[in-house]
Amino acid sequence: MSIFMIGTQRSGSNLLRLMLNQIGDLAAPHSPHILQRMMPLLPSYGDLSQTDTFTLLVNDVCRLVELNPVPWEGVNLDTKEVISLCREQSLVAIFASVYDIMAQTWGAQQWCCKSLANVYYLPEITAYLENAKFIYLYRDGRDVAVSFKKAVVGEKHFYHIAQEWAKAQRLALQMRSRLSPDRFFSISYETLISSPETTLQDLCNFLGVQYTPEMLDFHQSQEASNTATSSSLWSNVTQPVIKQNTKKFLQEATDEEILIFELVAGDVLDALGYERVGILKGKEIKFSSTAIAKFNAINQSLKAEVRQKMDPEDLKRRDRQATLLKEIKARQTVVA
Repeated sequence: MSIFMIGTQRSGSNLLRLMLNQIGDLAAPHSPHILQRMMPLLPSYGDLSQTDTFTLLVNDVCRLVELNPVPWEGVNLDTKEVISLCREQSLVAIFASVYDIMAQTWGAQQWCCKSLANVYYLPEITAYLENAKFIYLYRDGRDVAVSFKKAVVGEKHFYHIAQEWAKAQRLALQMRSRLSPDRFFSISYETLISSPETTLQDLCNFLGVQYTPEMLDFHQSQEASNTATSSSLWSNVTQPVIKQNTKKFLQEATDEEILIFELVAGDVLDALGYERVGILKGKEIKFSSTAIAKFNAINQSLKAEVRQKMDPEDLKRRDRQATLLKEIKARQTVVA
């Protein structure tokens, strides 16, 4: 069975995937973000029905996985094997084949991809994997924004973070309205950390797997250790569940930042049951082009500042995938 987490980063996806990884028959590796990284590049490959073109794409995907900041222990991807498992010549087929090989290597019958950006590729996923299940993991967007401001990835200004967060939640909520309850399960980060055992039991029932108390021992696993040492982003995964890790924006965000977020994404906060604190519903205003230009400049400055402060080893691990993607783009420019 194929399982997909969808939503927005900084919402607890590594926590949840490490919990799921404790289930013996389910493999939930750190994601190389295959669809997120490769889908934008896909048009430049050309006709995938051509054997050479499709083989090139398979090779590139395999290299992307091999360069993942958190390695897939013991997994060796062979191009011919990946191709043999594809039911069609598409990126989603390659993606599924790679995950099938990973699961088989890890002795599991099911796999979970925790790349929350898969929310942007739901039509392609459901067209190829008709029985796929989806876990919609969401978190108060204002706490997501606080986390992104400190993270080594992503946007840094509340205006930009709110835009991306709202877009992803809307797509997920649209999918929830279309799929039956046996294929779509919603979890808030706040519920997961406040009532982890009950939440995981409900999730296991949805997935048709046996709940085990070892799921709460995720922080003691080798995979948690491998993840924590790969980036400061995931340093908390070697600790037990931090039950009070909510509403941080009330202490760490300014009144202006909270107001900006609620002006951009207040309707989505409402839909998910999060209380506004900055602007009442119906009192929203639109930002001027001058204000947005200012936000853009601040965002770029903050991103550059964060990158300068990154741990060199963390940066090196991330740059391996980035270098590959630059190589692919450069190759495609030459071909064009």
